[in-house]
Amino acid sequence: MPLSDPVEREPLHRRRYVFDGYRRGDGLWDIEGRIVDTKSYSFSNHDRGTIPAGEPVHEMAVRLTLDDDFVVREIEAATEHGPFAVCPGATASYRALVGHTVGGGWRRTLRKVAGGWAGCTHITELLGAMGTVAFQTIAPARARAAGGHDGDGERALIGSCHAFRRDGPVVRRQWPADALPPGGDDTA
Repeated sequence: MPLSDPVEREPLHRRRYVFDGYRRGDGLWDIEGRIVDTKSYSFSNHDRGTIPAGEPVHEMAVRLTLDDDFVVREIEAATEHGPFAVCPGATASYRALVGHTVGGGWRRTLRKVAGGWAGCTHITELLGAMGTVAFQTIAPARARAAGGHDGDGERALIGSCHAFRRDGPVVRRQWPADALPPGGDDTA
């Protein structure tokens, strides 16, 4: 269902995310993300002078290279546009993620490794969402390679959201052995 019609309003800020997942020729996986913030008006900025309407205030990109076990093998972060001249200095801190695993606790790892003044709020936010993109890229591709289909990788999501609730119709249909009866207790 779409959102209801809004009241009359003026557009001021736009944030766009783009994520792409790739299988590399060397057997690893690249997950790329980009965040772009723009304003609908021009404004003065101490470090950049005037930032015209539509020019990115923030534009950051990340390439996360993972192995089949979702272990970070390489990472590259770039700040193409930032509101302050010092913003690109935060990108180097993300190299400390090499060796960490994208999975449960990923956002906690991000806060520990590159939280606060060690990192960039926008890059950290981007990396948090890239964990889901990694799963949606790698799990279905691996399932297909093993002779299954795209949905086989979804089994790991049981219990993670409304659609994958253990007592719901999707789990009962796709994984009956893992399902609970309707209204069942899913506190495990």
